[in-house]
Amino acid sequence: MTYQSHIARLSDTIGQAGASWAAIDGESAARMAVQNRFPTGLDIARYTAGILRADMEAYDADPADYTQSLGCWHGFIAQQKMISIKKHFGTTKRKYLYLSGWMIAALRSEFGPLPDQSMHEKTSVPALIEEIYTFLRQADARELGGLFRELDAAKEAGDAVNTHRLLHQIDEHETHIVPIIADIDAGFGNAEATYLLAKKMIEAGACALQIENQVSDEKQCGHQDGKVTVPHEDFLQKIRAIRYAFLELGVPDGIIVARTDSLGAGLTKQIAYSSEPGDLGDQYNSFLDCEEVDPVNIANGQVFISRDGKLMAPKRLPSNLYQFRSGTGEDRCVLDCITSLQNGADLLWIETEKPHIGQIGGMVERIREVVPNAKLVYNNSPSFNWTLNFRQQVYDAWAEEGRDLSEYDRAKLMSVDYDITDLAIEADERIRTFQKDAAAQAGIFHHLITLPTYHTAALSTDNLAKRYFGEDGMLGYVKPVQREEIRQGIACVKHQNMAGSDMGDDHKEYFAGEAALKAGGKDNTMNQFAAA
Repeated sequence: MTYQSHIARLSDTIGQAGASWAAIDGESAARMAVQNRFPTGLDIARYTAGILRADMEAYDADPADYTQSLGCWHGFIAQQKMISIKKHFGTTKRKYLYLSGWMIAALRSEFGPLPDQSMHEKTSVPALIEEIYTFLRQADARELGGLFRELDAAKEAGDAVNTHRLLHQIDEHETHIVPIIADIDAGFGNAEATYLLAKKMIEAGACALQIENQVSDEKQCGHQDGKVTVPHEDFLQKIRAIRYAFLELGVPDGIIVARTDSLGAGLTKQIAYSSEPGDLGDQYNSFLDCEEVDPVNIANGQVFISRDGKLMAPKRLPSNLYQFRSGTGEDRCVLDCITSLQNGADLLWIETEKPHIGQIGGMVERIREVVPNAKLVYNNSPSFNWTLNFRQQVYDAWAEEGRDLSEYDRAKLMSVDYDITDLAIEADERIRTFQKDAAAQAGIFHHLITLPTYHTAALSTDNLAKRYFGEDGMLGYVKPVQREEIRQGIACVKHQNMAGSDMGDDHKEYFAGEAALKAGGKDNTMNQFAAA
């Protein structure tokens, strides 16, 4: 519906209501409606699910069309990302947001900072999704409010050409609302708990939920030790629970991202149920580290399974966990991925210990032998030392080529002394092209960084504190912050406007007419930034 159509429809509604609505203006009401294109989270989930599905099809046709996102822990951070993306690239196409469970635990829990072990309040996850979309809707309203002001000025000046241009811009306005891939951890409980939380997350606006195959009550960050996986059937129950939640709420295009932590998980909490040789439970159990039973020396409380006609005892730890055979991680990952895709998942996430295209691509190639269109969401994690990893990868590649490496010490490649060497330059180029190369060679549809603004906030705050409390004093804020905001066109330099002051003035005028007491008058200090 066009802006003019909104005005006509609402003006007609107001007219039909009679004299009691005489003070309500159809164009003002239309502006408010246009500024709030998505009244509910479910409207957002349905809209963004369609975007994600279309982007997945585009990637299948051309891997150069991969997608990206950055992790966020506050609505303001998400808002500023999307405003920046529109400013620099003119469109939000193929750019999403990632909601990180790690950052919720570390930054949003009422218990204070927590490790990524599902100890934070599960309700904080849908609450953050709702917060993010509240800020993104406000970004829409703010941007459209600016266009409405320009439109009023053009009409008042009798500028028909500019009026037409602005009406077209309003009708073609690209929203800041983009898909969120949201971390539901291991479901925060059993399948029913997963279903209930999934519903809350979808109702808040999430179109894509990422769930991992770890045990809920033993869950660990994917880049820490001590990870414990569950048998496939337990995980598949949760995938089904999420699909039911999407269908119940009328979001059939909702995306399920099935994450496997098996590469770094050497433990399981239970032996899988198996009814016949070769079934999924039997395959899971085949990876267990077992010893053939000596009937003479059966230990107290020992558990047994049958394998190849032999009675075997899985290695059971004092923690009551069972151990997988060393070196089976990749095989377990491949089985996890194939099984998940065959049972309702849409995308895969393989948590790795390093960003290595060859390793990821090798697993994806095996998965695609069974599911040809398999594709990944990949965590470009700050838990990796990217500089060291890629310098070592270049070092190893050059060693295989027989190149002279006498000037390099592989154990010390992180040193600043190597920063301007050919090896470091080559490593940086591989980092720069990693996402494009991995999309083409390793089946990665979506690249994300889980914790980027956690680190940027810490770094920028450290630099500000060092300068402001040091010899620079106030210049420590003005020179690197405010002056750069002005010169780089950062919208937040007009922080009153960003917080909604101008929109509040608009509403005052709608509600009170000439009696409105506006904040944006000549004495507002934000006018000092008019030229910015």
